[in-house]
Amino acid sequence: MKKNRVIYIVGGGAAGMFAAIAAAGEGAEVHLLEKNEKLGKKLFITGKGRCNLTNACDMDGLFQAVCSNARFLYSSFYGYTNQDVISFFESVGVHTKTERGERVFPASDHASDVIGGLTREMQRLGVRIHLRQKVRHIRINEGQFEAVELEDGTCLTGDACIVATGGYSYQTTGSDGDGYRFAEEAGHTVMELRPALVPMTAKEEYIPQLMGLSLRNVEAVIYDGKKELYREFGEMLFTHYGVSGPLMLSASSRIGKRLQKKPLSLRIDLKPALTAEQLDARILRDFEENRNRQFKNALGKLFPAKLIPVMTAIGTIDPEKKVHDISREERLAFGALIKAFPVTLTGLRGFNEAIITQGGVAVKEINPSTMESKKVRGLYFAGEVLDLDALTGGFNLQIAWSTAYAAGMHAAVMEA
Repeated sequence: MKKNRVIYIVGGGAAGMFAAIAAAGEGAEVHLLEKNEKLGKKLFITGKGRCNLTNACDMDGLFQAVCSNARFLYSSFYGYTNQDVISFFESVGVHTKTERGERVFPASDHASDVIGGLTREMQRLGVRIHLRQKVRHIRINEGQFEAVELEDGTCLTGDACIVATGGYSYQTTGSDGDGYRFAEEAGHTVMELRPALVPMTAKEEYIPQLMGLSLRNVEAVIYDGKKELYREFGEMLFTHYGVSGPLMLSASSRIGKRLQKKPLSLRIDLKPALTAEQLDARILRDFEENRNRQFKNALGKLFPAKLIPVMTAIGTIDPEKKVHDISREERLAFGALIKAFPVTLTGLRGFNEAIITQGGVAVKEINPSTMESKKVRGLYFAGEVLDLDALTGGFNLQIAWSTAYAAGMHAAVMEA
């Protein structure tokens, strides 16, 4: 009788739990080692506690949303698609719904239901869950995985090990970079780590005045000198230190590397639905209605109240000037300001505010079909510990599910 393979999975987050399900489903004896007191701590807070578990877009959309090493994901994305993810959760009693931007959430809006569904399936398949078990080392012998060494010195021998320890963001959930250390000890390269999907800092003194202001349906364009780096439409938020919100978080993943070297220019089109000519006609209408008022008191229909004093301060029109005295040139210049509100981006906020980590285990050293190390037989990596990241919208969890499925399946059936 063939002996079931013994697999250890380090990390009880999204990738770890899914790898456990994939491996156990193939008949392996699976031990899931989690150093926290419960599983899925980071999963519990994703999507503001609602858990945006994937994105229902087409395959091209998935690849376009990946910021780092999209080509590496070809095998795993096609091997376990976003539709497979949705079907899986439906099969374990987690009904889903699709919202704006093709974001997929549990119908209940509770991340705890996603964790519950994964946990039930692991229990059904006989996965052995070990909580409060911190791994100290992964032992390797002659290029082959040998054992997992726990903090108390206990050595657990097995056939394979899947490292699914997450990144370096949300460290309160236990993401302290253990996986990168395990990878380096095994001879892997770890690419430079930086916070991603993270708010950004800004230089202008007027930014703190806008704190708490949320702008919907604006277009953001980021430049390095005259070179356009990023252009997207959506929602953003001003903070006391700079900018945040979906539009800015996604921007940080696209331009973060360059922003760490030099400041970049952000221009916000506050009225992207209007051409310059249409905007001027709109301003003229408002001015006609308020022709005898001061300029600062004629902008109530154009902007949220919090934005008005900043717009009048950085514009060229005297706030006290009567509207009927404003020249055509002044009016056009004000329209240009509305179409290109200026912000100077100066840096990224820290890992403690980042949704994910950019950088990680170099993918050129990993087999893209199986997630197995090219350096150590029987050693696998899955999820955010790899040098893979994507925009907001459920794409990072899709990376976790797809890579974890590949790792779990292959680890379970690989011949010794």
